[in-house]
Amino acid sequence: DLPAAEGVHAADTETAERPFRPGSAARILVVDDNEDASQMLKVALEQLGYIVEVAGDGPTALHKAASFRPDIALLDIGLPVMDGYELAERLLRDLPDGIRLRLVAITGYGQDADRERARQAGFEHHLVKPIDLSRLESIIERTLAAPRMPSSAE
Repeated sequence: DLPAAEGVHAADTETAERPFRPGSAARILVVDDNEDASQMLKVALEQLGYIVEVAGDGPTALHKAASFRPDIALLDIGLPVMDGYELAERLLRDLPDGIRLRLVAITGYGQDADRERARQAGFEHHLVKPIDLSRLESIIERTLAAPRMPSSAE
């Protein structure tokens, strides 16, 4: 973690029930085992005004999500320890009530079966790498502004 990032989440504590308000700084958890890619995405999202935390595997992501309380999680599917599908299901199941977590898959897997499996795991969007940052920003904004879709993971 960068020293400047440490103070961001430590000083910005809110209740789990806080709703996302358009125009407020959304909290985004990026989970990817490619450290360079996740750090580049973190910097790009921070430049767009988001508050971002990064994790390199599922267990770390579960731990960070509990305290960071993200509005949205961008998950790679091909993660070590537990894949992105299992991570998605555990995030949706295990986070405290009131956290309105939204999931976006960012992956190299782009077949129809991959998209369907992502949907069944609770992902609202499925983006194939390399991703276009402007498209990602649009998806983030639309996802956070829309009512939460029911998922089979809940």
